[in-house]
Amino acid sequence: MYAVIGLGNPGREYENTRHNIGFNTVDLLADRNGIDINKIKFKSVYGKGRIGNESVLLLKPQTYMNNSGISVLELYKYYKIPIENILVVVDDIDIDFGVVRIKRKGSAGTHNGLKSIIYHLQRNDFPRIKIGVGSPPPEWDLADFVLSRFQNKEEKTIKESIEVACESIETIIREDIDKAMNKFN
Repeated sequence: MYAVIGLGNPGREYENTRHNIGFNTVDLLADRNGIDINKIKFKSVYGKGRIGNESVLLLKPQTYMNNSGISVLELYKYYKIPIENILVVVDDIDIDFGVVRIKRKGSAGTHNGLKSIIYHLQRNDFPRIKIGVGSPPPEWDLADFVLSRFQNKEEKTIKESIEVACESIETIIREDIDKAMNKFN
C-alpha cells in the first residue's frame, strides 16, 4: 500500500495558491486514476483506489499546512504503511519554477508542512515530490508569496509540472523510486 499526501490549506481562499500545489497534484492524480476523494478521516479528506497493482490512499490534510504532520501520523499509525511508501507532494521555493524533484528523504528546509511531518513522525526518511513554485521577489513576505496565486504567464508551466509530478508518482508506485528519480530528476 502507498499513501500520496498532497500538502495544502483547506478553504476557498487558498485554492490554486502556490502553497496548495500538493492538493492540486493529488486532485489530478485522483482524476487520472479514477479515485474519488470523498472520505473523511485522519483530519483529512482522502480516497482509496489503485494505481497499477498497488492499493493507494490519496490524502489532503485539512489541518492547515503548519500542522500537516498530525494527519500524516494518524494515517501512518492506522495503516502501518512502510515509511518509504508515504509520498509527500509539496511546493518548493528553493528549486527553479516548474521543476519537479523527487527526493528519497531529507530535511524540511524552510517548509513548515515538512517540518510538521518530520516532527510528528520523528523521522525524515519519507519520499517527497517537490514542485518549484518560484521564489518571492525581495519586497514580498514569504508567507504572502506562497499564499498567492500563479500569474497568468505561469499557468501553463505549472499545469505541466503538476502532470509531470503525477507521472513521477505513478512511476514510483508502478515501478520504483530509483526509476522515477532517473527519469524525472
